Amino acid sequence: MIYDVIVIGGGPSGLSATIYALRARLKMLLVEKNACGGQMLMTDTIENYPGFGEGISGFDLAVRLEKQIKDCNVELIYDEVIAIEYNCFLKKVITKNLTYETKTIIIAAGTLIKKMNVPGESKFIGKGVSFCAVCDAPFYRNKDVLVIGGGDSAIQEAVYLSKFAKKVTVIHRRNDLRAMKILKERVALCKNISVLYNSTVKEVLGKDSIERVVINNIKTHENKYLNTNGIFVFIGLIPNTLFLPDVMVDKAKYIVTDEDMNTFIPGIFACGDIRKKQLRQIVTATSDGAQAAISAQNYIEAQLI
Repeated sequence: MIYDVIVIGGGPSGLSATIYALRARLKMLLVEKNACGGQMLMTDTIENYPGFGEGISGFDLAVRLEKQIKDCNVELIYDEVIAIEYNCFLKKVITKNLTYETKTIIIAAGTLIKKMNVPGESKFIGKGVSFCAVCDAPFYRNKDVLVIGGGDSAIQEAVYLSKFAKKVTVIHRRNDLRAMKILKERVALCKNISVLYNSTVKEVLGKDSIERVVINNIKTHENKYLNTNGIFVFIGLIPNTLFLPDVMVDKAKYIVTDEDMNTFIPGIFACGDIRKKQLRQIVTATSDGAQAAISAQNYIEAQLI
């Protein structure tokens, strides 16, 4: 079978692309590695998506989007894409299990969570080191936890954790938080949240569970020990482009596109957090996805002329 378009990734951009491709009556396939929703699934409350001023959980928004595409009888498979081939008019999407042929590809594979890469971190992943407060916060009820990072995600998750933990300490390498002002204001209102500036974690220590960490002050270069029961890491994201050839990505491994989501390879488009752009939000991801699907449709129709 030859598809008109294969969408790689079921996050908000991939789901949006799917909706628009289905509405264009394109023969399409959606390939998702894990579960539809992407990073959105790990977000407690989304307050800046139009139409949900009262807030909606990332999980609930993902469920709504997934239901929308399934109601349109989308062909959806759960598999991992390991490579693509594009040296002829028909492209190939190669997964761990099968190879699929298609006229166009929309890459919406999103990002991966960045780790601290310090001694002891890997040992305690899933046993004290977490990358999802929504998933693991209840395990730390009335305990002391650390949040690593100072951006929107880190501060939003710190506020969420403060509902469960006895004490939340934010560790940030700069002298001011990078989060939006409204999130900073919320932190100031949480009596059990404190911020340790100009600091980084150098090592995670413990026997069967996390007991303490080594904190380094990047200005004085002094090290000190800090006791904790858990660590939540939110220091950034890495584009999920390992399955793509190097010629498709920039030095930071993001895909470069134009405003119509075209990559430099005709018939291949990219959308959402995986592409090089300034703002990575759910609302921009869904916009990217819509444009990518329209661009794919236009590309296919142009080949028929």
